[in-house]
Amino acid sequence: VRSSAASDVYKRQVSTQSTGSSPQLRQSLNMTLLIIGNPLLDISTEVQPSLLEKYGLKSGNAILAESKHIPLYQELVTDYPIEYIPGGAGQNTARCFQWMFQKPDSTHYIGCIGSDNFGTLLQQLTRKDGVITHYLIDKEASTGTCAVLICEKERSLVANLAAANNYKKSHFDSPEIQAIVQSVPFFYITGFFLTVSPETMVAVGEHAVANNKTFLINISAPFLVDFFWDQMNSVLPYADVIFGNETEAQAFGKKQNWPEDLVEIGQRLAIWPKKNANKPRIVVFTQGSKETLVFVVNETNNVELLSFYPQKLEAHQIIDTNGAGDSFVGGFLSEFVKGSSIEKAVSAGHWCASQIIQTSGCKFVGKPTWSFE
Repeated sequence: VRSSAASDVYKRQVSTQSTGSSPQLRQSLNMTLLIIGNPLLDISTEVQPSLLEKYGLKSGNAILAESKHIPLYQELVTDYPIEYIPGGAGQNTARCFQWMFQKPDSTHYIGCIGSDNFGTLLQQLTRKDGVITHYLIDKEASTGTCAVLICEKERSLVANLAAANNYKKSHFDSPEIQAIVQSVPFFYITGFFLTVSPETMVAVGEHAVANNKTFLINISAPFLVDFFWDQMNSVLPYADVIFGNETEAQAFGKKQNWPEDLVEIGQRLAIWPKKNANKPRIVVFTQGSKETLVFVVNETNNVELLSFYPQKLEAHQIIDTNGAGDSFVGGFLSEFVKGSSIEKAVSAGHWCASQIIQTSGCKFVGKPTWSFE
């Protein structure tokens, strides 16, 4: 489904950016996107359903580790063939964006890690993928890890945030980070960061509004809607673009006592109170292999719906759905920041996600071969 009116609104939203710094500075530094999140080192392996049952886990879900889950990490290292991959939803998106965008040093990432071997490994692996990291180093805590349990092509994520949970806004306020903030026109933060530093998210939102920049967020998980609602509610008015999958969207709708229909939820979320009236809000709901729904507020304050089907993959082609949503956002952003049409941005998102789910973990092979026809 195409809508030229919605596409025009979308292009206008991107083209009215203020960089907050001279064009020469931003061009020389190639700064395009700043992502803030919870950097984790993924401990990825394939498991049987019995392991999920043992720890009370569900496929297709993401949770924060409780005390009962802590033995899981050692069990994986001891008993399973594991692979270490840079993780955390925002860091996955940063790596995917950089891979798709292909311009050196365009992607900057902020989060907190420990002063340990896992932290060093995480820095090395992320920089290898072209992302410039600006980690806050916590000398007292260990680097955060995430158990990625792949079971019958679905994944269950158990995140032990550790140092990632200790990010401080004082780091964001430092001259080094503020120089980056002033230079980039786009900001993306996942909902998971609501559990860590919502005040930093609000500060990003206020900067974006004051400088007419674009702030994008992700609902990220149903538990954030249920248990971190006050924090989410404080950030939503600053969001120019909101991402979510169908489960997260329905959780959001349920919280508001809205009808269960995704279209109804998307339309209502699109007109949620907004700080920057100069930018029409865009809401993007993915549904796995089903159509992606995009809601755009037009100039008359009506919500237009666009829908796009992802390319079909055969069951045997799908290896691991871990990172599918993160990679969709990375691909989407790689065109969004150029002011491309919504159709083209969604196509890039679909293609990027299709590549990631055909590998084990959020990893890349060669350069992207995507093209828009």
